Amino acid sequence: MTTTPGYMQDAQGHLVPEGMVAPIDKLRDQTVRAIVDQARGASAVLARFKGNTFSDIAHFIEISTGQYGVKVGGEKGNVTLYSFDGRYKVQRAVQETIKFDERLRAAKALIDECITEWSAGSRDEIKVLVNDAFKVDKEGDVSTNRVLGLRRLNIHDEKWQRAMQAIGDAFTVVGSRSYIRVYERVGDTDQYKAIALDVAAVEAR
Repeated sequence: MTTTPGYMQDAQGHLVPEGMVAPIDKLRDQTVRAIVDQARGASAVLARFKGNTFSDIAHFIEISTGQYGVKVGGEKGNVTLYSFDGRYKVQRAVQETIKFDERLRAAKALIDECITEWSAGSRDEIKVLVNDAFKVDKEGDVSTNRVLGLRRLNIHDEKWQRAMQAIGDAFTVVGSRSYIRVYERVGDTDQYKAIALDVAAVEAR
């Protein structure tokens, strides 16, 4: 943004004399900028917290497993740590992004052949499961959980097994994201309540 004494830049990039800007527009601009400054500060604090927390957890895991003369690496994987009194717990969770390649189409074709060949009746529910699993969302992607869930069905048909193999060959992990979640026990119960670390979940005070 261009800063010129005595002028304010509008959304089109034009310089407008401050005297021609309505007081309410100036106040709105000041309010927004003050909030943005606070947001940047809060974001920086959260970024440092996240980095420090990942580092602390990884360091602890190295020390803990190192007692047994092994080195497993503490940077990856899901883990939950509890305070000694059980009042607090910290979770590091890793969420992987899975995508299917063109071989998923071969799997769907084989499954369709199975359904066509099998007799009607008791197999109808499987057809519903299959159709539901291969539904695409607005981005054109299928639900990885539903598709992979088909592999848990206890079906020994040779063609079905080839379809399941195609599903296994078709998926790949294309990325992962790690999250930190911090919880505090609710009173003397066995329930835990998350300590909010995002703006939407934090209660205003």
